[in-house]
Order: sequence, then structure tokens, then C-alpha cells
Amino acid sequence: MSETIKVSIVGGSGYVGGELLRLLLFHPHVKIGQITSVSQTGKFVHNAHPNLREVTSLKFSHPDRLEPCDMLFLGQPHGYAAKHIERFTALATRIIDTSADFRLRDPVVYKEWYGEPHPAPDWLGKFVYGLPEKYRDELAGAYYASGVGCNATVTNLALAPLVEAGLLEDGQVIADVKVGSSEGGARPNDGSHHPERSGSVRSFKPTGHRHQAEIRQLLGHDFELYMSVTSIEMIRGALVTAHCILNQKVTDKDLWKLYRGVYKPEPFVRLVKQRTGIFRYPDPKLLPGTNFCDVGFEAEADSNRVVVIGALDNLMKGAAGSAVQTMNAMLGWPETIGLTFPGLHPL
Repeated sequence: MSETIKVSIVGGSGYVGGELLRLLLFHPHVKIGQITSVSQTGKFVHNAHPNLREVTSLKFSHPDRLEPCDMLFLGQPHGYAAKHIERFTALATRIIDTSADFRLRDPVVYKEWYGEPHPAPDWLGKFVYGLPEKYRDELAGAYYASGVGCNATVTNLALAPLVEAGLLEDGQVIADVKVGSSEGGARPNDGSHHPERSGSVRSFKPTGHRHQAEIRQLLGHDFELYMSVTSIEMIRGALVTAHCILNQKVTDKDLWKLYRGVYKPEPFVRLVKQRTGIFRYPDPKLLPGTNFCDVGFEAEADSNRVVVIGALDNLMKGAAGSAVQTMNAMLGWPETIGLTFPGLHPL
């Protein structure tokens, strides 16, 4: 499929919506139909996304005036898409929802982690989890795809080779995730107020982070998983340091062979483990605006412990970039189209 398709975005005034628009404006097979926002209706999109000033003359539409399109991206907060899914599927042939509404397949698990029954449980099985590295075959030709959790994605991509090799069976993982302030979204709150947020290293979810459900769904239950999430002085980015207790000893050479075998074909997963330089391991500082997930590792000598490090831009590979990659996979286009920006250094 190579023709141009009409794409619209619902909930376009937030950070993920802005990133989706930025990417789609330069996608060779996409024509933007509408971008909606209740609070910004009638205003130019650069009012919310000043980086797009003179890039586009689009104005925000009200979501009640949404017109039919070929592909619809949903960028509303959690809970919205599921409550309106029948309306959206009547307007668009294909849908990618970037919220958490359709990531989990099991309604029982959804209720456990989100504290309430799913508003549209019959739709859960119709959505493919939007991580092409692991669901490429299922996404090909699919009509509905979910987004991914940023903390789940960086952890899933870091751990997947160990799980697939059976090295974590009956093992343990302590996943320490550090995140930037943009994970909190575009709407300010007491915790994001600059005098309170700046300079803080804030443990906001020491246990029970919802993204664990996505990790379990992808990687299974063969190992113990402990996850903590901490906010640090950074705007974009997520970094996981995963302390893994394997069921056997391995060397760095073993890990190179394993991770290369899994990720060599993947255009957006890079292995980062250098002997010299200041960026010897994955670092979110190098990734803003890119769709890369960088993964590194180190085996502890004379021990079953391996430390795996993963980094990505939470608004890109953790949200909008992954969604565009998913669109490409659904429509049979090269997954790299519209996503080749390599990042900046220094930044």
C-alpha cells in the first residue's frame, strides 16, 4: 500500500498529539485531515506547539466535528477512547489509540491495575499491542492497534532477549526506571510546579506501577519482577537499569551474541556498550526526538547478575514515534518512513 491516506488526530493539544502531528506532517504517504482539541478549538496548532510555527497553518477542530478519515490517532487521556470507541470506529477505517485503554487483553487484569471494569471489554481482543519489534506479524494488515507505555517499552526491549533465551526462568528482575517531567503530560499540577519539580529526584511510584501489566503480558510470568519509577531533572526520556538474576552465569561475550541475534534486524533498537567515551551505555540525553531505544548490558564477574540498561524518548519510541512505526507496519510501508531523525549532540 503506497497511496496517500487521510489521517486525523483526536486530542492533539498534548505533548503526544504534538509529536504525532510533527511526524505526520513530514510523512510522504500522509495527508492531515483534522487535529482536535476542546480547549484549543479554532486556534492555530502552533498556539499549543510553537515548534510548528510556519510549518503548518492547521487549526484545532472540536472533536464533535470530527470527519471520516482513513487512519485515526487517539491521543486523549486514559479512559476516553474506550468510552467512545464505537463512534471512532464508525469514522475511521483504522485506529491507533495511544492511551492505555486497549493495551491489556484481559479485562480481569485491566480491572486489577486500573481499579474499575473496562468500559468496552469486547474490544480488547480486537486491538494489537503496538510494539512492532514483537508484534510485527499481528500488526500487518490490522485495523486497530494500541499504543505502548513508555516505561513498559524501555523495560520490555531491554529484557526480551533474556526472556526469550530462557535465562530469566525462575530468575528475578529489579527494574529501576528514571523518567523526565514530560511523562506527567502537558497539564500542570502541584508536583510539576517548577519550584517543586526542579532539582528533585522524586520516587513517585516505588511499587505497583501500571506498566508492569504490559511487561507481564509481553514477557510472561516466569520470573519475579520488581519495578520502581523515579522522576529526575530531565524533560524527555526514560532510563531503565534492570538488575537481573539469571539462572546461569553468562559473560559479556554471551550477551553480545544474544542481543545482536535478536536486534540486528531492528532499525530502532541500537546496542550501546563501548569501552571508551563518556556515552558508553544508553543515555536518554542523546535520544530526544528520535525513535530509537538504546540497550546496553554488563555481566557481573563470578555471579549470575546481569545489569541491562535501556533508554528512549518517552514521547517518541515510548509514544508517538512507536505509534507512527505501528501505522507503517499496519499498512505495509517500511517502518522507518518518517522516523529517520538521528537526534542531536550536544543538546
